[in-house]
Amino acid sequence: MQRQHVLRLVLSCRNITAQVTQPGTSHIVAMASSTEQEFLIQYRSKLDQIPRSRSFWDAKVASRVGEKLGFRLKEIGVSNIAIDVHEEISRPFHRRRLVLPLFDSLRRVGVEIDGAESLTEIGPRHQTRVF
Repeated sequence: MQRQHVLRLVLSCRNITAQVTQPGTSHIVAMASSTEQEFLIQYRSKLDQIPRSRSFWDAKVASRVGEKLGFRLKEIGVSNIAIDVHEEISRPFHRRRLVLPLFDSLRRVGVEIDGAESLTEIGPRHQTRVF
């Protein structure tokens, strides 16, 4: 069995960082984060917002971070990564729902994610309204 590159997500209320490490080591081969230059204007605007936002990133930012990471992985020839499913499932529901667009962006760029198929039931596909 060949070991795969592993995707690790570091989430806080201020940032989302996606790191891909080499098989069997903790050496980062590619990374993308909401702290990059592209996101600074949006981040600063949320800092000045009143009332203050509890989170400085959203599903749209997560999607763009995933896309940037996907392009960087393709540049170095990595087209298949794995995730720690138990770690992703153990996240609070609102965080899990926000990172699904990151996985979708990686797939659109052409990076396969082993383990992500078990996360499809994380977020509700159809919102139901309660009247």
